[in-house]
Amino acid sequence: MNTDMIFKGTAPALVTPFTPAGDIDEAAFQQLIDDQISGGVAALVVLGTTGENPTISHTERRRLIDLAIAHTAKRVPVIVGSGTYNTQESITFSKEATAAGADGLLVVGPYYNKPTPAGYRAHFAAIADATDCPIIVYNVPGRTASNITADLLLELAALPTIVGVKEASGDLAQIADILRNRPEGFAVYAGDDEMAFPCIALGAEGVISVISNACPQPFSHMIQLALEGDFTAARAAHLAMLPAMRACFLESNPVPVKTVLAAGGKMHPTVRLPLVPMNQSSTASVLAAFEPFVAQVSA
Repeated sequence: MNTDMIFKGTAPALVTPFTPAGDIDEAAFQQLIDDQISGGVAALVVLGTTGENPTISHTERRRLIDLAIAHTAKRVPVIVGSGTYNTQESITFSKEATAAGADGLLVVGPYYNKPTPAGYRAHFAAIADATDCPIIVYNVPGRTASNITADLLLELAALPTIVGVKEASGDLAQIADILRNRPEGFAVYAGDDEMAFPCIALGAEGVISVISNACPQPFSHMIQLALEGDFTAARAAHLAMLPAMRACFLESNPVPVKTVLAAGGKMHPTVRLPLVPMNQSSTASVLAAFEPFVAQVSA
């Protein structure tokens, strides 16, 4: 039987702040954590795609995890992205995060290798066998080139420590099938900010978010309204924030949201290659979309 869900509400997939020289900016990272918690988020996700995890070294991973867990100090759960396209490496990362005190693991479907359903089952079973930390499966076919179907996901949900899914397929029919047939206690989180409101209306427990990095309070409030069943107010807030949600993907995530955070003085806009800073035209569009929600920025 699955354990209790890790959180209900909004969990930002935290960006990783860098100095202009490209090193991790620990002070900005700690301030980001404080801002998110003050904004009402229910959990934090460290080392997700938004955290530029493919370009984070093993030593940096260990430091970021320790820093996040220590600075959060149990105020909200900390979930660590530990999945890769290498099962053994995913096991190593998962065991390290568990030993450090993570409250949960976010394990992406293997990317690039394109495993069969049998391969998916074996991959997730091997990770689940290696640690007792609760696991959220991350389905993002736009990045992995493979979709974890509803039927396959429901098979994975039978593994004792797999407690939820971050569903970023963008397929509302697939998400509805998961919600309709999931076992009791299995959490479904939208993996796209724009899909959060419709997913919650269907019964999902929340969202793992990009936009929350820049405006945690208004976005978390919208999610809470939806969870409380105030769909009229939540729908109005969702529609108002729609341009900002879409602006987060005007260029590759997390470049736009880091641009907004930099404009607000929260961190440098530095990203690591192969990502590059936004061009001037895109920057103006992104800041204009966020201006109603982030007081310090202006187009």
